[in-house]
Amino acid sequence: MGTASDFSEQTLDGRQALVFSGDLTLARLGDLPQRLAERAGGDVGVIDVAGVGRMDTVGALILLKIAEDTGAQVTGAEGQTAQVLKQVGDAHQPVKMRPDKVNSFERVLGEIGAATKTAGGTLVGLLGFFGGVCVSFVHTIVHPSRFRLHAVVQRFEVVGVSALAIIGLMSFLIGIVIAQQGSVQLAQFGAQIYTINLIGRLTMRELGVLMTAIMVAGRSGSAFAAQLGTMKLTEEIDAMRTIGVSPTEALVLPRVYAGVLMMPLLGFYASILSILGGGLFCWISLGIPPVTYIQRIREVVPMTDVYIGLIKAPVFGLIIALSGCFQGMQVKGNAEEVGTRTTAAVVQAIFLVIVLDAIFAVFFTQIGWA
Repeated sequence: MGTASDFSEQTLDGRQALVFSGDLTLARLGDLPQRLAERAGGDVGVIDVAGVGRMDTVGALILLKIAEDTGAQVTGAEGQTAQVLKQVGDAHQPVKMRPDKVNSFERVLGEIGAATKTAGGTLVGLLGFFGGVCVSFVHTIVHPSRFRLHAVVQRFEVVGVSALAIIGLMSFLIGIVIAQQGSVQLAQFGAQIYTINLIGRLTMRELGVLMTAIMVAGRSGSAFAAQLGTMKLTEEIDAMRTIGVSPTEALVLPRVYAGVLMMPLLGFYASILSILGGGLFCWISLGIPPVTYIQRIREVVPMTDVYIGLIKAPVFGLIIALSGCFQGMQVKGNAEEVGTRTTAAVVQAIFLVIVLDAIFAVFFTQIGWA
C-alpha cells in the first residue's frame, strides 16, 4: 500500500517551493489537484519531488503542467520518477487544433511536388521489380524444375478463358458503335462504304488490343494486386521466404506468363468480334451483304495492322501483370492498403498502356506501317 499524495509550501534557497510527498499516482491523488488549483501564494520557483515514492503519467503530467505555468524547476527526481517525467515531457507536445493556413499556390505546388516524388519512386520501384522478375525468369530457364506449370495453366484460365465472355461482348458492341458513328459522319459525304475501312483498320490496329488491355487491367490486374496484397498482409509471402520458396517464382512469374501469352490471343479475339459487330450493323442498317463486307475487309486491312496488334498485345500484358503484382507486393499495414494498392494497380496499368500505345503509334508510323 502506498501513501497518499500531499504537498507543502516551503522556501528553498530564497525561492518559493512546492515540496511533494507520497505517491503521485492516479489512485493516491485524492483531492490534490483541487488543492493545487485553490493554492494561494506567490510564484513558484522550485518543485521538489525528492520525497515522492511512486509516480505515474497522471502525476507527472500535473507536475509538468505546474512547471509550464509557473516556470518552476523540477528537482529531486531520481530513478523511476525521473524516467517517467522524461517520457511524459517528451510526449507532452502542444497539438494544433487547426493546421497552419497555406495559400492556394503553395498548396497546389506542394501537391504537385508530392505527386511527382511518388510517381518517380513508383517508376524506380517498378523498374527494380521488373529486374527481379527477369532474374527469376532466367533462374527458371536454367533450372526447369523450378517452373510451376500448374500455376501457369491456372492463371491462363483466370486471365484468358474466364475473360472471353466479357471481352467478346464488349468488343462486339464497340464494333457496332464504331460502325454506327462512322456511318453517320461518312453519310454527309456519301461515303458510307468507307465505314468498312474505319471498322477494319481501327479495330485491328488500335481499339481491339487497347480496349482488351483496359479490360484485363481492370479485371485481372486488380485481382493480382488484391491476391498478393492479401497474402502479404497475412504474412503468407514471408512464410514462403522462410521455407525457401521464392515469391517471385511462385506467385509473380505465373501471372506474368499469363498476361504476356494470353493478351495476343485476347486482342485478336476482340478484334475479330469487333469486326463481326460492325459487319452486323453494316448488313442491317447499310444494306452491305456479309460477303461484300468480308471481301472489303480483306482489301483494306493490311497485314501490318494485324502485326501491330500482335506486337503490342504481349507488351501490354507484361505491363498489366507487372503493375498488379508490384502494387500487391507493396501492401503493408492494414486491410485498407489492399484497396488503395488495387486501385493504384489499375490506374497505373491503364496509364502505362495508353502511354505505350502512343509511343507504338509514332514508332510504327515512322517505320512506314501507317
